[in-house]
Amino acid sequence: MFLKTVLADGTAEHAVLREMKARAAGARGDIEQTVRAIMDDVQARGFDAVCEYAEKFDKQKPYLVGRELLERAYDSCEPGLIAALEKAAANIRDYHEQMLAKSWQWQRAPGETLGQTVRGLSRVGLYVPGGTAAYPSSVLMNAIPAKVAGVGELIMVTPPTENMSKEVLAAAKIAGVDTVIAVGGVQAVAALTFGAGFIPQVDKIVGPGNAFVAAAKKLAYGTVDIDMIAGPSEVLVIADHTADPTYVAADLLSQAEHDRLASAVLLTDSMAQAQAISCEMERQGKQMPRWDIIRESVQNYGCAIVFEELADACRVADQVAPEHLEIVTAEPREWLPYLHNAGAIFLGGYAPEPLGDYMAGPCHVLPTSGTARFFSPLSTDTFLKKTSVIEYTRDALAGYANDIIALAEAEHLNAHANSIAVRFQEETEDAES
Repeated sequence: MFLKTVLADGTAEHAVLREMKARAAGARGDIEQTVRAIMDDVQARGFDAVCEYAEKFDKQKPYLVGRELLERAYDSCEPGLIAALEKAAANIRDYHEQMLAKSWQWQRAPGETLGQTVRGLSRVGLYVPGGTAAYPSSVLMNAIPAKVAGVGELIMVTPPTENMSKEVLAAAKIAGVDTVIAVGGVQAVAALTFGAGFIPQVDKIVGPGNAFVAAAKKLAYGTVDIDMIAGPSEVLVIADHTADPTYVAADLLSQAEHDRLASAVLLTDSMAQAQAISCEMERQGKQMPRWDIIRESVQNYGCAIVFEELADACRVADQVAPEHLEIVTAEPREWLPYLHNAGAIFLGGYAPEPLGDYMAGPCHVLPTSGTARFFSPLSTDTFLKKTSVIEYTRDALAGYANDIIALAEAEHLNAHANSIAVRFQEETEDAES
């Protein structure tokens, strides 16, 4: 069959899934070595180094993209595309406004006031690839949650290609990006990390990129924050006998076309369904412009696993922790309590993965390669900084003074104990006298 199919027996399915996970190995050592050299050079020499690498790789020095160019890009796009981008932007904004964390305050007891301030980061850098990987939807998905979170300044960097994507620039205008700078590659990440010339240092860098950009973001972490290190795209579909093979096949192909390392996995309790979906994938795939990429990704990293019970399929899905998880069954919501690890879960035959990629509202920047076990999707939380607030009266502190002193002395931190004791020294002296 076109889609490699195995019967789950406790061993075979795990062997297949191990092969799939192996594709997400980290950056090659030679890439990391090259990237580290550029990052170190930019840190040492600043804007001069950025310009040298930009001229070498981008063929021109970095420059600011004026607002008039964004306006022209917006006006030159097809009206239907602009309408779609505007509608997507509204949905993304509405969704993220619902989840925005707010500052709060709580009085636990008289004299004890606790709380948390929640603020947007001051400055964020958004990396947007150029060339064939220029995706306006990714601009919306990264920029709008940042703006909803209250980020003070959002700076987008993108390679200065000969014909910079008008769709990407239009999306930047719609999303409210504050500044666009034409600079790409490792030098762009380095400039945002350390600050260089008119490119300021940011607090956080988000956005997709190639292996060199991913390695640069990894090295930047600690000096600035990053969103995540994204691996190859992946989808896992749990389907029973009621699922339409045409729909499921189309959804699996929608991820397989991303690149040759993409993974499309089907879990089902029906061998007949697995066979029907495999045949439909081949039929539809051959009609796609990216058939060569689809065929290679499916042959190398696609599979169908047939279980006796869908509950077993859910357990395996939870171990995989996929980026995208579709449940296409008679009652998809009944399986939701069994599934804890996924970047995004799509319920039913009319919630296909591309709905999430473009229009539903939740961000399509999702954890990959099993990291959904501990990472969350990009959201307003990605761009927020939280600070604890503690306020006590003298009487409230007095109620805890002896306990704090006891804990501090147990840890041999006598200055900590003294910080409490000096506030009540007069009372202690009066009691002793």
